[in-house]
Amino acid sequence: MNPHKIVIALTKGRILEEVLPLLEKAGVIPSEEIGSSRKLLFDSNLPDVQLMIIRGSDVPTYVELGSADIGIAGKDMILEYGSQGFYEPVDLKIACCRLMTAAPVGASLDSPRLRVASKFVNIAKQYFSSRGRQVDIIKLNGALELAPLMGLADCIVDIVDTGKTLRAHGLEPRDFIADVSTRVIVNRAAMKIKHERIQSLLQRLQAAVDATSAGRA
Repeated sequence: MNPHKIVIALTKGRILEEVLPLLEKAGVIPSEEIGSSRKLLFDSNLPDVQLMIIRGSDVPTYVELGSADIGIAGKDMILEYGSQGFYEPVDLKIACCRLMTAAPVGASLDSPRLRVASKFVNIAKQYFSSRGRQVDIIKLNGALELAPLMGLADCIVDIVDTGKTLRAHGLEPRDFIADVSTRVIVNRAAMKIKHERIQSLLQRLQAAVDATSAGRA
């Protein structure tokens, strides 16, 4: 942990595109165009703030272990990782969707032991365990909709937005697990050591979220 810098870990892809305008409203602007660079670490207009661009699944690891002071990641990634190692002070209210189970339309899921395909292995285990269901978890990193279609799994646990992709593969959403949106997480030690600077940044981010939400209303 660098005592002189605040390092913010950002998630690649769709979340990054929606986060950058919020950061700008909060007064944090990358020193160069992130989208056209191969770099992963960027300075900003603030001399003590750097931006790191990594996979969403890695953001909680960087924050918990202190290589990043602040992280911005989807709630799905936070739930999958486990949130004991950091604070979660701000909901940015972007990239909103739901974590759900899904299965072929009309299919029965009453068998004593289900085969469940998901990249969210920990979430799936916890969810079915809480309901007393015996399951075999099959870890897949993509194309989950194919698993029931090809007989690999009885159902899946995945992110659902509009549901169009599920319907295109003959699946339907079943049980709701959690609402997902993009959250800010903060390393516990950094919050103590750099409290004033981090708290100021969090307040500006919250104000940016509130202003954006008011604009949509």
